[in-house]
Amino acid sequence: MTECVVCHSNLVESFSTLDKNKYWKCNLCRAKFLDKHYFIDEVSEKDRYLEHENVIEDPRYRNFLSRLSVPLVERLNANSKGLDFGCGPGPALADILVKDGYEVDLYDPFFFPNQNIFSNQYDFITCTETVEHFHKPFEEFKKLDDLLKKGGWLGIMTNFLTDEEAFEKWYYRRDPTHVTFYSEETFEVIGKQRNWNLEIISKDIVIFKK
Repeated sequence: MTECVVCHSNLVESFSTLDKNKYWKCNLCRAKFLDKHYFIDEVSEKDRYLEHENVIEDPRYRNFLSRLSVPLVERLNANSKGLDFGCGPGPALADILVKDGYEVDLYDPFFFPNQNIFSNQYDFITCTETVEHFHKPFEEFKKLDDLLKKGGWLGIMTNFLTDEEAFEKWYYRRDPTHVTFYSEETFEVIGKQRNWNLEIISKDIVIFKK
């Protein structure tokens, strides 16, 4: 038995063994997560990220990210300063927000390991296609809470797990760097544990207000 990596509940049970990988599920927050013994090593993880063709200027990629940027900007003050947390090698969302007039810092443990950000606080933080990579989500969301000013906004984009029966064939699960999978209920628990207000903007898009 283990505890949930997202909410630290003990209401955890074995979920499935697929492709020789063991997965757990939490009966409190409804998260599913890969057993840590099956994580790939850091070199392989970085190599996998470099395979992504997330080019900053790609209009299709920018349009994809606009699903988060548009509703987030609607909630921001003009002089807000933000952080793109887990921005990857091609921080297109930060570029979009900078062109919208906002100052944005970058952080990524592999590509922009700027430790200075941890002594700052921000009006808004974005995490696009990032939280599914968190090995220790509870601790990572604690970091985000510390980085976010009171009244600040946290925007998240990740594929929601909506059908447990489809988990085996789900393309999102098959990426070896994806280790934690969230449902709407998962984000409700994340918000309640930190006293954040939750908005489900659309499928796969979440905005919290601290």
